[in-house]
Amino acid sequence: MDHYAENTPRITQRKKDDAMRMFQKIMLLFVAMMVSITIFAQDKPAQMADTMRSNGRIYVVVAVVLTILIGLVLYIVRLDKKITKLEKEN
Repeated sequence: MDHYAENTPRITQRKKDDAMRMFQKIMLLFVAMMVSITIFAQDKPAQMADTMRSNGRIYVVVAVVLTILIGLVLYIVRLDKKITKLEKEN
C-alpha cells in the first residue's frame, strides 16, 4: 500500500462553533439540574446543613466544590486550545 497516496482524505477540521455549542448544552443542562433541585426541595429543614452552617463548615464545602468546578472548566479550556493548536499545525 502506498502511504503517501495523492488522494488521501483530509482530516476534517473542528470549528470553534461546535465547541461553543457543546459548552452551551452543558451549561443549559447544569442550569436545568439546579432548577430541578430547587423545585423538588423538601419542606422540612435539613439538620446536617443547619449544623454545618452553624459551625461554618458549609463554606468549606462550597469552596471545595467551586474549586473543583473551576479546575474542570480551566482544564477543558486548556485542552481545547491545545487541540486547536494541533489542528492548525496539520
